[in-house]
Formats: sequence, structure tokens, C-alpha cells
Amino acid sequence: MFEISSEANFSAAHHLINYDGPCENVHGHNWRVQVFVHCSELNELGIGIDFRSLKNALADVIKDLDHSDLNLVFDPIKQNPSSENIARYIFKKISALLNTGKCRVVRVAVSETPGNTAAYFE
Repeated sequence: MFEISSEANFSAAHHLINYDGPCENVHGHNWRVQVFVHCSELNELGIGIDFRSLKNALADVIKDLDHSDLNLVFDPIKQNPSSENIARYIFKKISALLNTGKCRVVRVAVSETPGNTAAYFE
């Protein structure tokens, strides 16, 4: 089994609904996203998944989050835009783009501040 990963960043604002503290106010973060893919075999070039394909898929998923109010993205799906929910959202979206018989997204980690990370996996 091979593990391939890529990371990207985006900037966005959010506020946590029903949170008792300063995060209930609108504020922003420079989010870091890491995507981990497992591939069971390599192609004829010795590649599990091309980094370019992984980076392009990640860029496609986070483009709708970048410089947005995340509450507007998560309100329609009835979720608080927490790091945990953002990780799950990205996991579902990028899995739909990348999962094949040979490769599958296994984990997405999201950091809103350095040293604080939430991850989603199935």
C-alpha cells in the first residue's frame, strides 16, 4: 500500500453558532488542508496517483471555500463550519473526484491555526 499526500491553503471567515466564547464572533483563518490517498498499486511509471491530479482536485474543492464566509456554505447543509465539519466536507468532495479501484482518499486534515488540526476519515 502506498500513501500519497498533498496540502493546500485557503483563507476564509466563519463564526461558530451557539459557541460560548469569542469564536461566536465573525473571524477569519488561513486554513491548511492536507489530503491523504492510499493506492494499492502503481502504474507503469511507478506512480500511485499523479501529484498534479491530486493538487488539481484539491484546488477544485477548496476554490469555493477560499475568501468566503463559510457559514454561507455550511448553513444550507445545517452544519456549523467547525474544522471537523470542514474536514468532512472536503473529504466527501475530493473522494468523489479521486476514488478509483486502485486509489482512495483515506483522510483529510484541516488546521485553522498552527498546531491545531482536525481530521476526518472513514
